[in-house]
Amino acid sequence: MFQLDFYGTLVAASLVLLLGRGLVARVGFLRAYNIPEPVAGGLVVALALLALRGLEVEVRFDTSLQTPLMLAFFATIGLNADFASLKKGGRVVGVFLLAVVGLLVVQNAMGIGLAKALGLDPLMGLLTGSITLAGGHGTGAAWGTVFSEKFGLASASELAMASATFGLVLGGLIGGPVARLLIKRVQLPGGLESEKPRIPKGFEQPNKERSITPFSFIETLALIAVSLLVGTLLNGQLHDTAFELPTFVCVLFVGVVLRNGLSALGLYQVFEREVSVLGNVSLSLFLAIALMSLKLWDLASLALPIFIILAAQTLVMALFAIFVTFRLMGSHYDAAVLAAGHCGFGLGATPTAIANMQAVTQRYGPSQIAFLVVPMVGAFFIDIINVIVIKLYLALPFFAAT
Repeated sequence: MFQLDFYGTLVAASLVLLLGRGLVARVGFLRAYNIPEPVAGGLVVALALLALRGLEVEVRFDTSLQTPLMLAFFATIGLNADFASLKKGGRVVGVFLLAVVGLLVVQNAMGIGLAKALGLDPLMGLLTGSITLAGGHGTGAAWGTVFSEKFGLASASELAMASATFGLVLGGLIGGPVARLLIKRVQLPGGLESEKPRIPKGFEQPNKERSITPFSFIETLALIAVSLLVGTLLNGQLHDTAFELPTFVCVLFVGVVLRNGLSALGLYQVFEREVSVLGNVSLSLFLAIALMSLKLWDLASLALPIFIILAAQTLVMALFAIFVTFRLMGSHYDAAVLAAGHCGFGLGATPTAIANMQAVTQRYGPSQIAFLVVPMVGAFFIDIINVIVIKLYLALPFFAAT
């Protein structure tokens, strides 16, 4: 077994990103279907490590940097959340929330229905529904423990981790092809070449250059550090209370307060270009570490019925994005980008959603409304709504009798 330390893991993550960029640039299929660079590079490395494991060689990474990178990414989402801009997108946020809620309900109904049809415990269906797909590894781990201790479901935590891994991989793979299919039906926003030169906002078009200075970079780095510190402390205060929230939500909330509070008091105006640079760096490295650290052999431990459920969930996600999300959001270019983002956090996580949308907008053109709506809904509202939906399903008679 080879154990890479902090520095070795950072080098490996950087190489994964360079590999992903090279693959997307040279492989027409990846480029045509808008596969994000971290996903392309990360999956190649994960597959290589799977092959090495077959030769009884295992490589492990130091993932201590993964959580700070994820929190830094969510801090930049908060620091980019201008109340004036959010007000403009208020109706769109509300409509997109309807699509999100609809998917959560459908995922759990599909999981429970297929589990019962295949002779499995309905709890397994719920665990392969919105708990692990929309909720990800964190939510899956939490509910897996509950299902084991309260309901006596054997290997619930292991099933949750494997299902969340499956969703993370597929969420990064289907968003681009779904967007490609939908974009054929809409009018593009003029194309990147015909646009007037402008500084991209937020997380749009990560490969475009942004003018920054060392001092402004340090100012933004300080804001991110404050968001992480205060958000972590806030999370500690809310722990084991009725208002408990995931750490990343607290960090995002602090970022929003900092951005808008300092602006309202006239003390400081956040420079979005620096925020976007640090946010994109954090996002890329987080995804690279997450994907290259995937234990794909865990998926092999899933029994055939579980694979059937997860495969059906993937198909439902793609169809839901095409026939519900896209149409509900207006059937235009922005709606296609939103559909790609929905695939990302509907099966995986918000960082995957952003990577999906970046792969699309880098090729076809910007979508400011998508990068305004998806981060806020995927990072903040979905966790709260998901808990409510899960608890409503657990109140059904056949769960109460379990």
